[in-house]
Amino acid sequence: MKGAVLGDIIGSRFEFNCNDKTKKFELLIDRCTFTDDTVMSIAVAQSLLSDCQDETTLERILVKNMQKWGRRYPDGGYGGMFRHWLISDNPRPYHSYGNGSAMRVSSVGWLYDSLQETEHIAEITARVTHDHPDGIKGAQATAVAIWLARTGHCKEEIRSLMTERYGYDFSRTLNEIRPSHGMDETCPATVIEALTAFFEADDYEDAVRNAVSLGGDTDTLAAITGGVAEAYFGMPEHLEKECMERIPVEMQEVIHQFDSVKRRHV
Repeated sequence: MKGAVLGDIIGSRFEFNCNDKTKKFELLIDRCTFTDDTVMSIAVAQSLLSDCQDETTLERILVKNMQKWGRRYPDGGYGGMFRHWLISDNPRPYHSYGNGSAMRVSSVGWLYDSLQETEHIAEITARVTHDHPDGIKGAQATAVAIWLARTGHCKEEIRSLMTERYGYDFSRTLNEIRPSHGMDETCPATVIEALTAFFEADDYEDAVRNAVSLGGDTDTLAAITGGVAEAYFGMPEHLEKECMERIPVEMQEVIHQFDSVKRRHV
């Protein structure tokens, strides 16, 4: 989960093609900060720590925590429909297929013992807002990619399952995607691009640099890529430290709780 949070932080300053689509940039500077990707990742993780087995109750917990954290950090860069959802007295899903469902789902990939359960819980976390089939699929694919990575599957196995199960096309390389890539906040495009950045990487940092180099929605691309890359490569200790130092204490506490539970499933 820290991999997704740090990816968000690294990518935050490059949104809207501000880095000239290069991998050669200073990884972390003072103005790198967390965005809505991190806020909602924390909200989802805290909800899952309740260990609720009832779907309806889990949905209520997710809505409560997402609204709580979103209202606590209102300047995270939320989309218009989601901002309205955050302040609604009766929040309902709004058939979105935006990448918000995938950006917040990293914790799901760590907490469950089977692919099927991982996929099912990912669907629940998505459908409280993103109940469009592509919104649900993007969350499921991201969580399952993390599950596969942390359970020892190789990149080719992950790529094949993403294609067979979700219909994602990875035929284009980053060099082919990069020149024409712009701001695309849909789940299908974002998840494919983020996973491609992971597939072409040599380690965690390289994966995040790949994601950022595409430009566009760089914080979300790097959050999704970073979540999978952490599960596959691990993270250097100094980057884990950077991650924790750049988020508030109350978020750190959720991650500490999450890590203690995660160890039972790794």
